[in-house]
Amino acid sequence: MKKNIIMIVNPISGDVDKEVFVSAAQAFAKKENLKFILYETSGNDDCPKIKSLYATHKPERILVAGGDGTIKMVAEALEKQDVILGILPAGSANGLSVDLNLPANLEESLTVAFHSNYMEMDMICINGKKSLHLSDLGLNAQLVKNYESSETRGMLGYALQAITTLSEQDPPFGATIEVNNRIIECDARMIVIANSQKYGTGVTINPNGKMNDGKFEIVILKNLDVVVFGKIITGNMPLDSEDVEIISTDKAKITTSVPVHFQIDGEYVGEESELDIFILHRQMKVAIP
Repeated sequence: MKKNIIMIVNPISGDVDKEVFVSAAQAFAKKENLKFILYETSGNDDCPKIKSLYATHKPERILVAGGDGTIKMVAEALEKQDVILGILPAGSANGLSVDLNLPANLEESLTVAFHSNYMEMDMICINGKKSLHLSDLGLNAQLVKNYESSETRGMLGYALQAITTLSEQDPPFGATIEVNNRIIECDARMIVIANSQKYGTGVTINPNGKMNDGKFEIVILKNLDVVVFGKIITGNMPLDSEDVEIISTDKAKITTSVPVHFQIDGEYVGEESELDIFILHRQMKVAIP
C-alpha cells in the first residue's frame, strides 16, 4: 500500500512558475514510491477543502509551495492534525523559509521537505488570527499596504514602496503595552510582534528570536529616521540604542492612541488600535534541514 503525500500550491504567489515545482515534486514522490495528490488554492473555501483532502488521504506530510500566507492557511486548516509541513519557498515573501534556513535550490528543498527532521514550531495568536513569524503595527504595515496595491512585484516592488512609504509616513503613534506585569507607555514608529528573527527580505529585526521557545518578542522602534531604517535594512539592527526596545513574553496587550496600519506575516489586515496577543506553543511541525 503506497503512502500518500499531498502538495498544496498557490498558483499566483510570487512571480515564479509553479509548474516547475509541481513536476519536480511529482518526480520526487514517484522515486520515493509515494502517491502524489495535488491541490491548487483558489481563494475560495481553501481551508475546508484542505481539511477534507487531509481526512480522505491521511498523509504523514504535506508539501506547501507558496509564500507565508499559503503556509499559514495550511497550518490553520491542519492545526488539530499530526502532520509535518514541507515548505518549498515560492512566494513573494518567504520570511518563514528564510528563518528556517531552508535551501533556495528546489532539488535541495525537496530533499528537506520529503526527508529531514522537523521542528515543533510556535505560532502567535493576535486578536484571534494566527501569525507564524512577524506581524507589526506602523511603518512596515503601511509599506505592505502600498506594496499590495502596486503593480511591481518582488524585491524591486518592495524597494520602490519602501521609498514611497518613508517619504509619506504617518507621525509616531502613542502606545500602551501591558506585558510581564508592567505597563509601558511610549511613542513609536513601529511595533513588531516577532516569533522569529527575519523579514522575508532577509532583514533581521529580532536577533534573539527562537520559533519553538514558547515566547514571542515585542520590538518597539521609537524612531525610524533614515539612519535607523538604513541600519535595519543592512542587517545592523541598532540594539544598543534608546530607539529600540525588545521585550520577551508569552502574552501581551497593546493599545494605540489612534488606529494604526497593521499586518500579519506580510498580509495587510487594516487599521487596529487594540491587539490581544498570546503564544500557541509547539503548534505545527515543519521539516527543517
